[in-house]
Amino acid sequence: MKEKIHPKYVVTQVTCGCGNTFTTRSTRPELKVDICNACHPFYTGKLKYVDTAGRIEKFQKKFAATGYASLNRGKKKAAKAETAEAAEQ
Repeated sequence: MKEKIHPKYVVTQVTCGCGNTFTTRSTRPELKVDICNACHPFYTGKLKYVDTAGRIEKFQKKFAATGYASLNRGKKKAAKAETAEAAEQ
């Protein structure tokens, strides 16, 4: 390997949002993660929502008034176009 072109590979302290910490090796001295093996639903068997900056509430607030009608609007236009094409043939 060439000298002085590779980054330093140091011991890294990884800190999870749940409070779990462990060490590994990386080019950075410290890493912060949202989910680790101690709190991930796949490993724990528990369903858990990770809400970053209120995204779930923002989504529910946005679509609560419309009743999700705005999501179906595009499907209706596509269905009308298909029926119009079928009628022309």
